[in-house]
Amino acid sequence: MPDLEDLYREIILDHYRNPRNRGTLEAPPAHRAEGFNPLCGDEVIVYIDVDDAGNVGEVRIDGQGCSISQSSASMMSAAVKGHSSAEVRDLARAFKQMMSIHETDIGGDGSEAEVEPPPSGEVGSELGDLEALRGVVKFPVRIKCATLSWNTLLSALDEIDADATGT
Repeated sequence: MPDLEDLYREIILDHYRNPRNRGTLEAPPAHRAEGFNPLCGDEVIVYIDVDDAGNVGEVRIDGQGCSISQSSASMMSAAVKGHSSAEVRDLARAFKQMMSIHETDIGGDGSEAEVEPPPSGEVGSELGDLEALRGVVKFPVRIKCATLSWNTLLSALDEIDADATGT
């Protein structure tokens, strides 16, 4: 379906050329997490401000890398603002499922324990612009580029949860 692929390509390029939520937040009070892909050199830094109720306020993204990693970070930052931490984790799970990565532990350590194809029809409707990255699964080496910002975000949320519980 070339028209859909063209649309998706335009969305990815738009987020790469005009990244949303680019910049930094003062940390603290915001939380900062850094992700790095040693295979290609992509780097994503996530700044996230979560209120006491667990809702994501501001998100800023910094870093450098390929169009897939940087556009995925831009789309992620736009998708998670205003959502609860639990909703963000659900969105991360849906995105990773779309990327054909099923993790038994959705933690932010970047490990992918097993790979399963996503069940058809279970993901996608809530992903919005993130659907544009669906084509990345055709290129398995690029999946880590697309998921780098998500793993970094999940690391930040894990650290925030650990700080809140004192563990």
